[in-house]
Parts: sequence; C-alpha cells; structure tokens
Amino acid sequence: MIKMKMKEIKVDKVTLNIGAGKDQRLLDKGVKLIKNLTGKDPVKTVTQKRIQGWGLRPGLPIGAKLTLRGKEADEMIKRVLYAKENNLEESHFDNHGNISFGLPEYVDIKDAKYDTEIGMMGLQVSITLTRPGFRIKHRKIRNTHIPSRHQIKKEEAMSFMKEKYSAVIGEE
Repeated sequence: MIKMKMKEIKVDKVTLNIGAGKDQRLLDKGVKLIKNLTGKDPVKTVTQKRIQGWGLRPGLPIGAKLTLRGKEADEMIKRVLYAKENNLEESHFDNHGNISFGLPEYVDIKDAKYDTEIGMMGLQVSITLTRPGFRIKHRKIRNTHIPSRHQIKKEEAMSFMKEKYSAVIGEE
C-alpha cells in the first residue's frame, strides 16, 4: 500500500475544560485541578452574554481551560485513555477529526492524586486531529476552506486512535 504523506493524521492539540457556572469556589477548584494534572496554569473563560435566568453577566468567569500540544498532548491522551480503560464510543467522534469525551472523576487519570481541597470533580477532554495542509484554514493571508477529500472523516479518526493509542471503539 502506498502511504501518502499529505494524508497522515497527527494530534494537533488536547484541550482540558472544566465548566463551573457562576460558582466561584467550584471554578477555583477546577483551576487547581488542571494545574495539578498538567503543571501549567489554565485560562479562565468568561461569559460573553447576559443570561438573567442563570445569573450570568458579561465578563463573569465561568470555566477554566488549558490547551496542550506536542509531547505533552501525547502524554495526556495516554493518561486520559487509561482513565477510560482505552474505551471510546463512536459518539465521541465528529465528522471533522475531533474527539471529545468527559471524565466523571479526575482520580481515574493515570498518576493523578486525590486532593481533599478539590474533592471529586470531572472534566471534559477534547482532542483535535490534523493533517499537513490544514494551515490554509487558519493562515492570515488568503485563508480558505479545506477540501472535503482532505478533511478527516469519522472513520479515519477512529482508525487513527485504534492504531496509535490502541483505543477500543464501541457503540452506544
């Protein structure tokens, strides 16, 4: 089989996200959790709109996120897949090369220690896959869309996770 270099899939980034709503104590715990897991300070996310029923106003911090790339992303994928026992569902994959799933308890992550100040909480993990040539979508001058024949399909993303990380894909 001929291996085409431009069709090779690789991990672009891993994003860890914790949504806390308007509860600032929960947000502080989430920031501490992400820092404990990665050793890096996360960024707080803020609201853009006012939703009076939920008590939200523009500028109010409601979550924390951290993006990992390169070797750090690769190591984090291995750790979170260990927490999921290498099992992913087909519904975790979208049609554009993204994988997203939640972890109900952070203590399941490999090498994560229980912290009494944080207690039990979960987080959302998003993995973004890319191919050579995807830069045309984000470049500053003459950006354009990625042709459909070059986009990462759901089946390609699933086979990549099976081959590289020995993930078991089940159906819901």
